[in-house]
Amino acid sequence: MRSITAVVYREYLLRITSLTWLFFDLFMPLIYLLIFGIGFDRALADGIMMEGDLIPYNEFFLGGILAMTSFGIGMNTSYGFFMDRDNGIFYEQLTYPMTRGEFLLGKVLFNCLISTVAAVIALGLGSWLLGITILFVYLPVVFIGIIVGTAGWFFFLMIFALRIRRNDMYNTIINLLYFIMLFASSLFYPLDLLPAWLRTTALLNPVTWQADFLRYFTIGVGDISQVMVQSVYFIVFLIASFYIGTVTIRKIS
Repeated sequence: MRSITAVVYREYLLRITSLTWLFFDLFMPLIYLLIFGIGFDRALADGIMMEGDLIPYNEFFLGGILAMTSFGIGMNTSYGFFMDRDNGIFYEQLTYPMTRGEFLLGKVLFNCLISTVAAVIALGLGSWLLGITILFVYLPVVFIGIIVGTAGWFFFLMIFALRIRRNDMYNTIINLLYFIMLFASSLFYPLDLLPAWLRTTALLNPVTWQADFLRYFTIGVGDISQVMVQSVYFIVFLIASFYIGTVTIRKIS
Protein backbone atom coordinates (compact mmCIF):
# COMPACT_ATOMS: atom_id res chain seq x y z
CA MET A 1 0.00 0.00 0.00
CA ARG A 2 2.89 2.39 0.73
CA SER A 3 4.26 1.81 -2.78
CA ILE A 4 0.90 2.66 -4.36
CA THR A 5 0.62 5.78 -2.20
CA ALA A 6 4.11 6.83 -3.24
CA VAL A 7 3.21 6.55 -6.94
CA VAL A 8 0.01 8.54 -6.39
CA TYR A 9 1.97 11.20 -4.49
CA ARG A 10 4.55 11.45 -7.30
CA GLU A 11 1.76 11.98 -9.84
CA TYR A 12 0.27 14.64 -7.59
CA LEU A 13 3.62 16.47 -7.36
CA LEU A 14 3.98 16.38 -11.14
CA ARG A 15 0.56 17.99 -11.57
CA ILE A 16 0.95 20.77 -9.00
CA THR A 17 4.39 21.70 -10.34
CA SER A 18 2.94 21.99 -13.86
CA LEU A 19 -0.26 23.99 -13.53
CA THR A 20 -0.76 24.05 -17.31
CA TRP A 21 -0.95 20.26 -17.30
CA LEU A 22 -3.40 20.34 -14.37
CA PHE A 23 -5.50 22.98 -16.15
CA PHE A 24 -5.78 20.83 -19.28
CA ASP A 25 -6.79 17.83 -17.16
CA LEU A 26 -9.46 19.62 -15.14
CA PHE A 27 -10.82 22.49 -17.18
CA MET A 28 -10.28 21.93 -20.92
CA PRO A 29 -13.37 19.67 -21.23
CA LEU A 30 -15.43 22.38 -19.51
CA ILE A 31 -14.12 24.98 -21.98
CA TYR A 32 -15.14 22.69 -24.85
CA LEU A 33 -18.59 22.39 -23.27
CA LEU A 34 -18.97 26.17 -22.95
CA ILE A 35 -17.65 27.03 -26.42
CA PHE A 36 -19.18 24.24 -28.50
CA GLY A 37 -22.21 23.85 -26.26
CA ILE A 38 -23.26 27.50 -26.35
CA GLY A 39 -22.36 27.92 -30.02
CA PHE A 40 -24.16 24.86 -31.34
CA ASP A 41 -27.03 25.24 -28.89
CA ARG A 42 -27.79 28.64 -30.41
CA ALA A 43 -27.19 27.44 -33.96
CA LEU A 44 -29.54 24.49 -33.37
CA ALA A 45 -32.20 26.46 -31.54
CA ASP A 46 -34.79 23.72 -32.01
CA GLY A 47 -32.47 21.11 -30.52
CA ILE A 48 -31.50 17.78 -32.03
CA MET A 49 -33.60 14.66 -32.47
CA MET A 50 -32.32 11.53 -30.75
CA GLU A 51 -34.29 8.33 -30.14
CA GLY A 52 -37.51 10.24 -30.84
CA ASP A 53 -36.69 12.97 -28.30
CA LEU A 54 -35.86 16.60 -29.13
CA ILE A 55 -33.14 17.72 -26.74
CA PRO A 56 -30.94 20.84 -26.45
CA TYR A 57 -27.45 20.41 -27.86
CA ASN A 58 -25.94 21.32 -24.47
CA GLU A 59 -27.55 18.28 -22.90
CA PHE A 60 -26.49 15.99 -25.74
CA PHE A 61 -22.91 17.24 -25.62
CA LEU A 62 -22.46 16.75 -21.85
CA GLY A 63 -21.99 12.96 -22.10
CA GLY A 64 -19.42 13.49 -24.83
CA ILE A 65 -17.53 15.99 -22.71
CA LEU A 66 -17.32 13.49 -19.85
CA ALA A 67 -15.94 10.87 -22.25
CA MET A 68 -13.48 13.46 -23.59
CA THR A 69 -12.33 14.05 -20.00
CA SER A 70 -11.33 10.39 -19.61
CA PHE A 71 -9.63 10.29 -23.00
CA GLY A 72 -7.77 13.58 -22.48
CA ILE A 73 -6.42 12.58 -19.07
CA GLY A 74 -5.31 9.23 -20.49
CA MET A 75 -3.54 11.03 -23.32
CA ASN A 76 -1.75 13.44 -20.97
CA THR A 77 -0.60 10.54 -18.81
CA SER A 78 0.59 8.71 -21.91
CA TYR A 79 2.77 11.71 -22.74
CA GLY A 80 4.19 11.62 -19.21
CA PHE A 81 4.95 7.90 -19.69
CA PHE A 82 6.72 8.64 -22.96
CA MET A 83 8.86 11.41 -21.45
CA ASP A 84 9.77 9.26 -18.43
CA ARG A 85 10.83 6.42 -20.72
CA ASP A 86 12.68 8.79 -23.05
CA ASN A 87 14.78 10.37 -20.27
CA GLY A 88 15.30 7.11 -18.34
CA ILE A 89 13.22 7.91 -15.25
CA PHE A 90 10.77 5.14 -16.15
CA TYR A 91 13.53 2.51 -16.07
CA GLU A 92 14.76 3.86 -12.74
CA GLN A 93 11.24 3.51 -11.32
CA LEU A 94 11.21 -0.15 -12.31
CA THR A 95 14.12 -0.72 -9.92
CA TYR A 96 12.16 0.61 -6.94
CA PRO A 97 10.98 -1.90 -4.30
CA MET A 98 7.47 -2.33 -5.68
CA THR A 99 5.77 -4.61 -8.15
CA ARG A 100 4.77 -3.62 -11.68
CA GLY A 101 1.16 -3.99 -10.57
CA GLU A 102 1.60 -1.52 -7.71
CA PHE A 103 3.29 0.93 -10.07
CA LEU A 104 0.44 0.79 -12.60
CA LEU A 105 -2.28 0.76 -9.94
CA GLY A 106 -0.90 3.94 -8.38
CA LYS A 107 -0.96 5.70 -11.75
CA VAL A 108 -4.46 4.46 -12.56
CA LEU A 109 -5.81 5.54 -9.16
CA PHE A 110 -4.46 9.06 -9.58
CA ASN A 111 -5.86 9.32 -13.11
CA CYS A 112 -9.27 8.14 -11.92
CA LEU A 113 -9.20 10.71 -9.12
CA ILE A 114 -8.36 13.53 -11.54
CA SER A 115 -11.05 12.46 -14.01
CA THR A 116 -13.62 12.30 -11.21
CA VAL A 117 -12.78 15.84 -10.07
CA ALA A 118 -12.92 17.08 -13.68
CA ALA A 119 -16.31 15.38 -14.12
CA VAL A 120 -17.67 17.03 -10.95
CA ILE A 121 -16.57 20.43 -12.31
CA ALA A 122 -18.15 19.79 -15.72
CA LEU A 123 -21.39 18.44 -14.25
CA GLY A 124 -21.70 21.18 -11.64
CA LEU A 125 -20.96 24.13 -13.91
CA GLY A 126 -22.86 22.58 -16.82
CA SER A 127 -25.95 22.37 -14.63
CA TRP A 128 -25.43 25.84 -13.13
CA LEU A 129 -24.24 27.88 -16.12
CA LEU A 130 -25.99 26.11 -18.99
CA GLY A 131 -29.09 24.86 -17.18
CA ILE A 132 -28.53 21.25 -18.18
CA THR A 133 -31.00 18.91 -16.51
CA ILE A 134 -28.98 16.06 -15.01
CA LEU A 135 -30.36 12.81 -13.60
CA PHE A 136 -28.56 13.11 -10.28
CA VAL A 137 -29.97 9.78 -9.10
CA TYR A 138 -27.68 8.04 -11.61
CA LEU A 139 -24.52 9.97 -10.70
CA PRO A 140 -22.88 6.93 -8.98
CA VAL A 141 -23.27 5.02 -12.27
CA VAL A 142 -21.85 8.01 -14.18
CA PHE A 143 -18.76 8.08 -11.98
CA ILE A 144 -18.29 4.33 -12.42
CA GLY A 145 -18.39 4.90 -16.18
CA ILE A 146 -15.82 7.68 -15.89
CA ILE A 147 -13.48 5.61 -13.71
CA VAL A 148 -13.70 2.51 -15.92
CA GLY A 149 -13.30 4.68 -19.02
CA THR A 150 -10.24 6.44 -17.61
CA ALA A 151 -8.62 3.10 -16.78
CA GLY A 152 -9.31 1.84 -20.30
CA TRP A 153 -7.76 4.89 -21.96
CA PHE A 154 -4.83 4.83 -19.54
CA PHE A 155 -3.81 1.29 -20.52
CA PHE A 156 -4.59 1.76 -24.21
CA LEU A 157 -2.56 4.96 -24.63
CA MET A 158 0.22 3.66 -22.36
CA ILE A 159 0.96 1.03 -25.00
CA PHE A 160 1.89 3.71 -27.56
CA ALA A 161 4.04 5.57 -25.04
CA LEU A 162 6.05 2.44 -24.26
CA ARG A 163 6.36 1.00 -27.77
CA ILE A 164 7.15 4.11 -29.84
CA ARG A 165 10.74 5.30 -29.63
CA ARG A 166 10.87 8.53 -31.61
CA ASN A 167 9.36 11.74 -30.23
CA ASP A 168 8.08 12.96 -33.60
CA MET A 169 6.47 9.61 -34.39
CA TYR A 170 4.82 9.43 -30.97
CA ASN A 171 3.34 12.94 -31.25
CA THR A 172 2.10 12.26 -34.79
CA ILE A 173 0.34 9.03 -33.85
CA ILE A 174 -1.16 10.40 -30.62
CA ASN A 175 -2.52 13.49 -32.36
CA LEU A 176 -3.96 11.37 -35.17
CA LEU A 177 -5.63 9.14 -32.58
CA TYR A 178 -7.05 12.19 -30.81
CA PHE A 179 -8.48 13.61 -34.02
CA ILE A 180 -9.85 10.35 -35.43
CA MET A 181 -11.25 8.83 -32.22
CA LEU A 182 -12.96 12.01 -31.03
CA PHE A 183 -14.45 13.17 -34.33
CA ALA A 184 -15.32 9.70 -35.66
CA SER A 185 -17.61 9.07 -32.69
CA SER A 186 -20.93 10.14 -31.19
CA LEU A 187 -19.15 12.69 -29.03
CA PHE A 188 -20.09 15.82 -31.03
CA TYR A 189 -23.13 14.66 -33.00
CA PRO A 190 -25.74 11.86 -33.12
CA LEU A 191 -24.73 8.92 -35.29
CA ASP A 192 -27.97 9.20 -37.30
CA LEU A 193 -26.60 12.36 -38.92
CA LEU A 194 -23.43 10.65 -40.20
CA PRO A 195 -22.81 8.97 -43.58
CA ALA A 196 -23.07 5.19 -43.43
CA TRP A 197 -19.30 4.57 -43.61
CA LEU A 198 -18.58 7.06 -40.84
CA ARG A 199 -21.45 5.74 -38.72
CA THR A 200 -19.96 2.23 -38.95
CA THR A 201 -16.55 3.55 -37.93
CA ALA A 202 -18.08 5.42 -34.99
CA LEU A 203 -19.93 2.33 -33.79
CA LEU A 204 -16.58 0.51 -33.56
CA ASN A 205 -15.00 3.37 -31.62
CA PRO A 206 -14.63 2.97 -27.81
CA VAL A 207 -15.16 6.74 -27.45
CA THR A 208 -18.69 6.20 -28.79
CA TRP A 209 -19.30 3.38 -26.32
CA GLN A 210 -18.30 5.50 -23.35
CA ALA A 211 -20.03 8.67 -24.59
CA ASP A 212 -23.33 6.83 -25.17
CA PHE A 213 -23.13 5.24 -21.71
CA LEU A 214 -22.47 8.57 -19.99
CA ARG A 215 -25.11 10.36 -22.09
CA TYR A 216 -27.76 7.84 -21.12
CA PHE A 217 -27.03 8.05 -17.39
CA THR A 218 -26.68 11.85 -17.28
CA ILE A 219 -29.76 12.92 -19.28
CA GLY A 220 -31.60 9.63 -19.90
CA VAL A 221 -31.41 9.72 -23.71
CA GLY A 222 -30.46 6.66 -25.76
CA ASP A 223 -31.25 2.98 -26.21
CA ILE A 224 -30.55 1.15 -22.94
CA SER A 225 -30.06 -2.22 -24.68
CA GLN A 226 -27.46 -0.72 -27.01
CA VAL A 227 -25.79 1.07 -24.09
CA MET A 228 -25.47 -2.21 -22.19
CA VAL A 229 -23.93 -3.96 -25.21
CA GLN A 230 -21.49 -1.08 -25.66
CA SER A 231 -20.59 -1.34 -21.96
CA VAL A 232 -19.60 -4.97 -22.48
CA TYR A 233 -17.52 -3.96 -25.50
CA PHE A 234 -15.72 -1.33 -23.43
CA ILE A 235 -14.95 -3.83 -20.66
CA VAL A 236 -13.41 -6.13 -23.29
CA PHE A 237 -11.43 -3.14 -24.61
CA LEU A 238 -10.20 -2.39 -21.08
CA ILE A 239 -9.13 -6.00 -20.44
CA ALA A 240 -7.36 -6.25 -23.81
CA SER A 241 -5.56 -2.92 -23.25
CA PHE A 242 -4.56 -3.98 -19.74
CA TYR A 243 -3.17 -7.29 -20.99
CA ILE A 244 -1.19 -5.77 -23.86
CA GLY A 245 0.04 -2.95 -21.62
CA THR A 246 1.28 -5.27 -18.89
CA VAL A 247 2.98 -7.56 -21.44
CA THR A 248 4.67 -4.50 -22.92
CA ILE A 249 5.93 -3.24 -19.57
CA ARG A 250 7.27 -6.71 -18.70
CA LYS A 251 9.17 -6.90 -22.00
CA ILE A 252 10.68 -3.47 -21.46
CA SER A 253 11.78 -4.30 -17.94
